[in-house]
Formats: sequence, C-alpha cells, structure tokens
Amino acid sequence: MKNLILKIADRLEEYVCSLIFLVMTFIGFANVLVRYLSNYSFAATQEILLNGFLLLTVFGAAIAARRGQHLAVTLFADMLPTALQPFVRWFSVFLGVLLLALSAWYCGEMVINQRASGIVSAGLQVPSWYYSLALPLGFLMIAVRLVQGAILEQKERAYV
Repeated sequence: MKNLILKIADRLEEYVCSLIFLVMTFIGFANVLVRYLSNYSFAATQEILLNGFLLLTVFGAAIAARRGQHLAVTLFADMLPTALQPFVRWFSVFLGVLLLALSAWYCGEMVINQRASGIVSAGLQVPSWYYSLALPLGFLMIAVRLVQGAILEQKERAYV
C-alpha cells in the first residue's frame, strides 16, 4: 500500500495533466459538436480551455523538471574544471528554486487579492481565484521536482 501511494505521488503531475487534458478534449469536442449542429457555441469554453492550457503548462513543467528535461544552457559550466561543475549546477538549481518559490509566493498573493476583491470570470461568472488556486502549488511542485531531478542527475553522474 505504501509503495502504491509513493508511486502515485511520484507521478502526480502526470495524472493531473492527463485529467486536465481529458476534460479539455471533451469540452472542446462538445463545443465543436454543438457549434456544428446549432450554429451556437458555449461561451465559457474559451475560458476553461485557456485556464486548462495554463495548468497544463505549469504541471508539464514539473514533469520535465523531474525527468531532467528542462532546457539548460551548460556552456559555461562545461568549460569549468570538472571539480567545480557540480557546484555550478547546484547553484543554478538553487537559483531556479528561489525563482519558483517567489513565483509561488506572488501567485499566492494574487489568489488572495482575487478572492478579496471578488473578481469573477467573464464567461462563467465564477470567482477568478478558482482558476488561479493551482498555480502556487504548481510552482512549488516544479521546485521540488527540480531538486529531485538534480539529485537523480548527480547520482547518475557518480556512476559514470
């Protein structure tokens, strides 16, 4: 049971992205079908799909960070002596985590401000903070996965 929970937690972003993509596909298909059959469209589909793409981007970035597939410019790190390269790589991870933590903080502040001001979305008239609520969590997940990917990369380099 514990291994199942760890397996699910390790692939949480993939499950979230799969669910979001499934819902987006269904909503987009339903909109096309209704528009084709009746010459009307669902007004809120654009709003839902736009926010779905935003969430897919954030959680997809967490997947890429876990796999070590983020775009990285390592020209200067590769030119350094081999002994200094791990320090430079960990410094870049530190800076990345710092940037992601600040992004999570400011997104959290945005959610608080949206909730306090009562801003609603244009299409569905739901509170805007509903859409923004997953952003701080997503940025924190990217930070955790960035560290996880760096640890895995360091272990792989140690075996080479």
